[in-house]
Amino acid sequence: MKQTKIEVTNERYRLGYHLMPASGWMNDPNGFSYYNGYYHLFYQYYPYAAEWGPMHWGHARSKDLIHWETLPVALVPTRPQDGCFSGSAVAFDDRLWLIYTENHVIDKEKDINRQDQNLAYSADGIHFEKYDGNPILAEAPSDNNPADFRDPKVWQEDDGFRMVVGSRDKDGLGRVLLYSSRDLKQWDYVGAIAGAESVEHEGFMWECPDFFRLNGQDVLLLSPQGIEATDEKFINQHNTGYFVGNYLEDEKRFEHGEFVELDNGHDLYATQTMVTPDGRRVMVAWMNAWDSPMTESADGWCGAITLPRELTIRNNHLYQSPVAEVRSLRKAELVNRNLADSEDLVLGRHVEFRLDLDDLPEGKIIEVSDGEDNGFSISADRGGRHLVLVRSVDPENKRYAELDEADEKLSLHVFIDSSSAEIFVNDGEVTFTERIYWRKDPTLSVSGKSGHIQAFELSADANRY
Repeated sequence: MKQTKIEVTNERYRLGYHLMPASGWMNDPNGFSYYNGYYHLFYQYYPYAAEWGPMHWGHARSKDLIHWETLPVALVPTRPQDGCFSGSAVAFDDRLWLIYTENHVIDKEKDINRQDQNLAYSADGIHFEKYDGNPILAEAPSDNNPADFRDPKVWQEDDGFRMVVGSRDKDGLGRVLLYSSRDLKQWDYVGAIAGAESVEHEGFMWECPDFFRLNGQDVLLLSPQGIEATDEKFINQHNTGYFVGNYLEDEKRFEHGEFVELDNGHDLYATQTMVTPDGRRVMVAWMNAWDSPMTESADGWCGAITLPRELTIRNNHLYQSPVAEVRSLRKAELVNRNLADSEDLVLGRHVEFRLDLDDLPEGKIIEVSDGEDNGFSISADRGGRHLVLVRSVDPENKRYAELDEADEKLSLHVFIDSSSAEIFVNDGEVTFTERIYWRKDPTLSVSGKSGHIQAFELSADANRY
């Protein structure tokens, strides 16, 4: 029986300048790359319902990382019950190559699956053909769980390629495996370069690994499953974060410090990075989380991708800043002045604002609300360095962040879209990523603070289908 793509039934929460599916389900970004003058971004996609199903690869391209054109589906499962799980892309030999996980359902009732790594290619960046020699990695190492061997991230290095794959060993601990290749087709196993010491602190499965060098240090970015929440950290069902350290080539081992949460909000998972033609390390992520309400699914679609963010590293800490290209979204300046004693500014649902305060205030800093229990507030205590974010819809489900002891002032750079808010604190030292389903134009309230505010109306036509 032929399946029919689901249709969007209500536009109320459709995003203006974030990549989202034309309809159906979207989760992890995949294949973030640059080929033939376009940025390409693929994503986990199920076109037949606004819920997770047998995964396809959706596909979009952009000239500027901001305005996206949706292209035909790039990958479909070999069998209807299986799935093309997450992976990456690399431009090589005049082709764009996709490296992805095929999930094979062995017994659906008993939830038995097997995963292997596969290859597809395109000469035009639009139409893809699966490699006849698949799978390129038929099985996980013997000490691995065969059902948790996924999400290959490939990059070119020297005269060959390297690949990290997320996995779980037979003791039930997450880890990352490293492989090397000369041609993308034949791969040699290097070893498990890093792994969890305990499920409680580092997780039972390491999804979506990304391994790169930044400012002279090596970074392992990943999404571990199963970390136990503390009072203020790792509160989401599954988390995303990173290790900073150095890869020891002779020992085939990544020596690193502690695991650090990447984002302190409710709605970020499954990152992927690429290097732009001008040398920036840029990251995107799924702008939802597995325990999020996903309110938009009632309207025939679900899921979105964050604004692209440039990564830098200082003092072993990753900073995230919206890429400079976001300025192309600005339509009109709404305000640019010093704060009054009490400031209420009505915003649209496609707005960027920056608040620069003269010190580190305590108490409530800002509140953004549509007057119908949709919005958020940010407060501070402990000398202004401990931040607390509260969403109006579930005020007890708070999120927290700590600022560096060297910080003396506070800046909040916020992007509001029809069903989201992305908050960059102190030039990306801390971020909160949130899905908030605005029903009316929100109002920004600031009381008793000294500083400066600037706000812009943003374009709402960044997606083309």
